[in-house]
Amino acid sequence: MRVRTLCAVVAGLAVALTGGAASATGQAETAGGKAAMKASVQEDFNGDGYQDVATAAPGATIAGQARAGYVVVTYGSASGLHAGNSTYINQNTAGVPGTAEAEDYFGAKLIARDLDGDGLTDLAVRSSGEQVTNGYGSVTVLWGRTGAISGQDSATIAAPATEYWQVGANLTAGDFDGDGSTDLFMQYGDDWEFRSVLSGPFTRDGEAADEQQIDMFTTDNDIYVTTAGDVTGDGIDDLATFYVYQNHAEGGRFWPGTASGLSTDAKQLSSAAAAVVGDFDKDGKGDLATRTVPNGITEDLPYDAGTVKIYYGTADGPSTTRTRTITQNTTGVPGSSEKGDQFGARLDASDVNGDGYADLAAGVPFEAIGTKKAAGGVVLLKGRSGGLSGTGAQAFHQDTSGIPGVAEAGDRFGGAVRLLDVTKDAKAELAVSAPEENKTGAVWSLRGTSSGLTATGSLAFNPVDLGTPATGAGFGYAFSNEPGTFLYAP
Repeated sequence: MRVRTLCAVVAGLAVALTGGAASATGQAETAGGKAAMKASVQEDFNGDGYQDVATAAPGATIAGQARAGYVVVTYGSASGLHAGNSTYINQNTAGVPGTAEAEDYFGAKLIARDLDGDGLTDLAVRSSGEQVTNGYGSVTVLWGRTGAISGQDSATIAAPATEYWQVGANLTAGDFDGDGSTDLFMQYGDDWEFRSVLSGPFTRDGEAADEQQIDMFTTDNDIYVTTAGDVTGDGIDDLATFYVYQNHAEGGRFWPGTASGLSTDAKQLSSAAAAVVGDFDKDGKGDLATRTVPNGITEDLPYDAGTVKIYYGTADGPSTTRTRTITQNTTGVPGSSEKGDQFGARLDASDVNGDGYADLAAGVPFEAIGTKKAAGGVVLLKGRSGGLSGTGAQAFHQDTSGIPGVAEAGDRFGGAVRLLDVTKDAKAELAVSAPEENKTGAVWSLRGTSSGLTATGSLAFNPVDLGTPATGAGFGYAFSNEPGTFLYAP
């Protein structure tokens, strides 16, 4: 079990960054945000009041070390993102613990939250393949800093004192006890049956205030996907975990947050291959949006047209009776459901048009644009009274007028999506990546307006624009706090 899981985590990421097909046992990690009515995640690393976008390039070669990885933070402004206003950090950056080494995958997961309570957003960076004296995996915290984030005084979240197997798997953030401090959920030790909630605030040495250990398994399987948010509407974040064993999806579990931490009285959920929480009907309770697993078999994901299912929030957790299923064949949704599109492979939620309802961005990274296979696209589903539907849905790809670049086979536009208000106008912009663009990866930003997203004035940037390592970087593999998984290519 342990060997199988460890190999799946590292090999799955390697496959994603080299464009191959992911193992059916590959473990994906997600993190969500709170319901739309709560301004929970600012992602303001430099304290200027604008949200910023952190982008991972875990496949990058650093100083000759293949797949050492790096991250880039691009700062928001009244005019949006600008490639020239960015900070580039890897494990060779001054102040960052450790050294950039082959197969570290620095940036395999990014969590952007205020971890020390100083009012500035910090960036927790997982290195999924890093080998240390007594185990695998590390989580490095880059502290937010007025002016610009940097490597200065960065810390590694301390590993268990005894030998451990893995640190940082399933890394997810939330305030699971409602005390106003960010907590981190992750694998944190040798016992695969347990996961830990490390309670904030964290010290500048990376020490948590407390730890809650929870037995999260009822059988010999893996946690495949996680997401957090306030589903019950009580002001405390809840956690959803989804499981897989080899190529079989094995359902999920909902763990309510309480004043004393996550409840161990978990509610059963259906399986999911991606998940995020957003308040799509503005009733004060977060709704759980998921990508369903076709036939319950993860090996079928690469050939799946894609289905998004929403479980609306209640005081008891995700509803089992009030649900909504949306595909590209749903009335109003652009396009059509075709084999292998993978509609909903990546999901994120926030309010794009400023009406108070969370909207849902759904990546469709393997959609053909004309004859260009897996060129990719993204669909925006709009929240409203009653919840999500196809009404007013929008679709974008690289051949959309106003979008920089040209759709090309294999780009996988929509391979990561993140909705953040980088212009501080109460309307979220869309950050969307094509991690295979020109074999380096690239990121686009589309503005939010009162009518939804617009391609007008959109921009794009890539490692060449940034002056960072390019070939094979996988730039845009994931964004901070994005509930992302690596992509299952056929």
